Amino acid sequence: MVTPPDTATDGFVAALRAQARRYHDQHPFSRRMVAGELGPPQIRGWVANRFHYQASIPRKDAAILANCPDRDVRRRWIRRIHDHDGTADGHGGTAAGGTEAGGIEAWLRLGEAVGLTREEVEDERHVVPGVRFAVDAYVTFARTRPWVEAVASSLTELFAPDLMADRLAAFERHYTWIDPAGLAYFRARLTQAPRDSEHALQVVTEHCRTPDQQAAAVAALSFKCDVLWSMLDAIDRAYPDE
Repeated sequence: MVTPPDTATDGFVAALRAQARRYHDQHPFSRRMVAGELGPPQIRGWVANRFHYQASIPRKDAAILANCPDRDVRRRWIRRIHDHDGTADGHGGTAAGGTEAGGIEAWLRLGEAVGLTREEVEDERHVVPGVRFAVDAYVTFARTRPWVEAVASSLTELFAPDLMADRLAAFERHYTWIDPAGLAYFRARLTQAPRDSEHALQVVTEHCRTPDQQAAAVAALSFKCDVLWSMLDAIDRAYPDE
């Protein structure tokens, strides 16, 4: 017997994927980055500000873990914290994630590759208020909203691999002044993001069965798109075209 398609789930997934239209790869700053139109001050400003987001991701994921009652979900979700915080001691190992140095270390190395010091990236002296407000709102959302909605907000990872590939190609082609060794973060996310989004999509579709639950999940993903867009708005204003 052939199982009939679950049209409600299909429509839900389509609504989630439709948020790609609001993803920050469409932002003018991102478009200029990929086109090779940004100068070193703008690239450095973006890297320094984006670090606040990178450093906050494990806190967001820890909030989801703290609120999640499902052991199976927790056992897989904790890998995200390892991917970003790393499990290697000090600054050793590679920057790919897993049991190695982790994504935060990879971003610090990107900062060094674009001409920033590790200290000025880590102390966040360059982070503008708009970026800090948007990122902190995202962490608060994960901490205070139902855990499934927080998981749904992470589904921007559905759209991330294409952007990561475009950024990597753009950096290698247009920004040759950047040390290629500093681009390891983007290479790692090409495999991590699809893996993570597949799991998150599975969790969301399994736990969001009613129209209200599904609408809340789509709204959560929309909110995350707003967070990423607002970050680029703030960076674009702080680092205008030369």
